Amino acid sequence: MQKIIKKSFSLLVMMTLLTQSVTLEIGNVFAASPGDVVINEVAWAGSTDSANDEWIELYNSSNQAVDLNGWIIEDDGAPNYNLAGNIAPHGYFLIEKNENAVSTISADQIVSISLANSGDSLILKDSAGVVIDSVNGSGGAWYVGDATTKATMEKIDPSIKVDAANNWATAKVGNGANSSAGSAIIGTPRAANSNYAGSGPEIRFDSAEIKVNGVTTVNVGVYADNALDLYAYGFEINYPTNLLSFQSAQEAAFLKADGTNTAFNAALKNHTEGSLIIGDARLLNPPKGVDGSGKLFDLTFKVVATTNASGNVSFGGGSFISNSEGDLAAKFSPTVIKYNNSVETVGPVTNLNIAPGEKRYSLKLAWDADASGATSYIVKRKKVDGSFATLGTVTSGNFVDDDLVSGGGKFVPGVTYQYQVVAVKNNVQGSVVNISGKETRGLAGDNDRSDIVNGKDLENLARSFGSDLADEQYNPLMDTNFDGIIDGKDLIDVGVNFGMSY
Repeated sequence: MQKIIKKSFSLLVMMTLLTQSVTLEIGNVFAASPGDVVINEVAWAGSTDSANDEWIELYNSSNQAVDLNGWIIEDDGAPNYNLAGNIAPHGYFLIEKNENAVSTISADQIVSISLANSGDSLILKDSAGVVIDSVNGSGGAWYVGDATTKATMEKIDPSIKVDAANNWATAKVGNGANSSAGSAIIGTPRAANSNYAGSGPEIRFDSAEIKVNGVTTVNVGVYADNALDLYAYGFEINYPTNLLSFQSAQEAAFLKADGTNTAFNAALKNHTEGSLIIGDARLLNPPKGVDGSGKLFDLTFKVVATTNASGNVSFGGGSFISNSEGDLAAKFSPTVIKYNNSVETVGPVTNLNIAPGEKRYSLKLAWDADASGATSYIVKRKKVDGSFATLGTVTSGNFVDDDLVSGGGKFVPGVTYQYQVVAVKNNVQGSVVNISGKETRGLAGDNDRSDIVNGKDLENLARSFGSDLADEQYNPLMDTNFDGIIDGKDLIDVGVNFGMSY
């Protein structure tokens, strides 16, 4: 009898462990609470190509993947729409009436949607029949959308869990997606809504409108504002081919501001003009992101228009940002490029001067605007190799170069640094104005900035000794004579000031 009990107990333990193992394997998909998954966009009017180009987009506002198997959307004007599949955290789920309703983006599910232009009530329920979200729940006309332009109905803030008309807006622009016969969709299938106003950082271009006057190339910067733990991103950037031709993409410093290596890539989608795929990630494990605001990368386009033209540059489907744990909610703001073939002129800055900054190891540049009215100014500093690195673009008439500036800072006392300031108006650059200055506060050889030249400075120099610009060990703070190599001349500076304090 005792052996039978032991065997039964052992079997119970094995069954329990097996159950726990199975639970762990499927534990990456979770049940949702009301508001976790929302009806985020409704193309109730179809498209300018066909009234049958209807689609519904769901958005998962939670940090966990959600199993949609057994879920339904109740439509008071049609049979239930049965759902199946998973929706990723902060991800989208595109339900199309037919595969070509959004011809440029594959559907997550094909369902026989039947949306009345006069209005429907849509109620999203999980597999247990719990109401997760609703749109126009009391019936009547659609809150917004446009039956003439076929612009979609977009949710403004997906975190609001109340079915309210004031949380919806008519789509302002498209994200590069096309409908069944190739017409542009005014809406954002599988991408952040053009009216999105929820929480999270903003991914944007230089401005909401970029004017291009009489030039052959245009530079467009892409920025992240108010990021928290930004670890990686991936964008599809769509642009008008009648106006622009892609030339190059250059990573900026924000994602690697703390010295972490990154993996930046850019390429035309299928080697075809019109859609650019950009991706970057910090090569750091365990993952850790960066906080704050800054430029992610610069894009250079050739202007191919010969007459006045304009077009949207926007973030397409699949664009995302992520932190160290997974995808984040974010606002993706488009821009409008306006080309005017008349020639714009801008003069150089005047009264450019340079002086020590407020804090040690910084230099402040100041200047007056030119008479033609520049809208921004590019500030560059000469590198050891003779080229000039862009430190930043500002709209005011001053700029401080210190350790917080991308590509700047790291001053060696007594070294003369050369700067350039260029006025810009509507992407037209004025003449370069040069100025030189040096930081006199501090000691040459005090490479750890402890205010004394001692053995630690000697050790630091030794760890970089013999390296030049091409070497990982090269440290500009050790290069006290600014010649691109850390050698005996730099060692002499340590020796001359050894034991001296500031």
